[in-house]
Amino acid sequence: MTGAVYLVGSGPGDPELMTVKARRLIEESDIVLHDKLPGPEIIEAIPEGKREDVGKRAGGERTSQKEINERLLELAREGKRVVRLKGGDPFVFGRGGEELEYLREHGIEVEVVPGISSAIAAPAVFGVPVTHRDHASNVSFVTGHEDPTKAESAVDWAALAATGGTIVVLMGVGKLPEYTNALIEAGMDRETPVALIERGTWSDGRIAGGTLETIVSVRDREGIEPPAVTVIGGVAKRYASEGRK
Repeated sequence: MTGAVYLVGSGPGDPELMTVKARRLIEESDIVLHDKLPGPEIIEAIPEGKREDVGKRAGGERTSQKEINERLLELAREGKRVVRLKGGDPFVFGRGGEELEYLREHGIEVEVVPGISSAIAAPAVFGVPVTHRDHASNVSFVTGHEDPTKAESAVDWAALAATGGTIVVLMGVGKLPEYTNALIEAGMDRETPVALIERGTWSDGRIAGGTLETIVSVRDREGIEPPAVTVIGGVAKRYASEGRK
């Protein structure tokens, strides 16, 4: 009998921010396929014989999306109840849409369980609202890590610079110099506040602030590493002046 796959968002990393449904499905599942983004506390709470890491492999290589798709299909065809556990929300830069399409094309039952995205949760725990009546009436969510096979970027930084709202970049620590420069070249003020939130909601989470002009040097000085969220706009003004926490 064919099993089923559940694309489950684990939230931003704090186990208490997981949904009740996410917890129940993990308990009821036969196997959980995860990478590192759900966070160590969430992953370690899953019995070792029940979890399978589809992130990094031995030798430092990553499991490809093709391999993940095929593994999900294989397990479902064995009749397993499979949880594909993702950080944040499965459909916010989590490749959940790709997995959903692949499995449904092969006749597998799929249910999506939304989760709290780190795009809003990571800033929130440090008191950074992504919208604010005095600073931002709109917010744009952008990936800082596009598919490397693309001929050119699909992100229009010039258009984003003209929005006047908050820009939240996920998975963008490595390419921080590229997009901060792109925004400055597009006319955004060099003094625009920027906050970098590393491991937001995790027990070792921290925040560092600066401006479009200084944030790269702040990143290097503070040693900010992935997973981290970049918040650009007036909502980050407090941390642009305070530095880090």
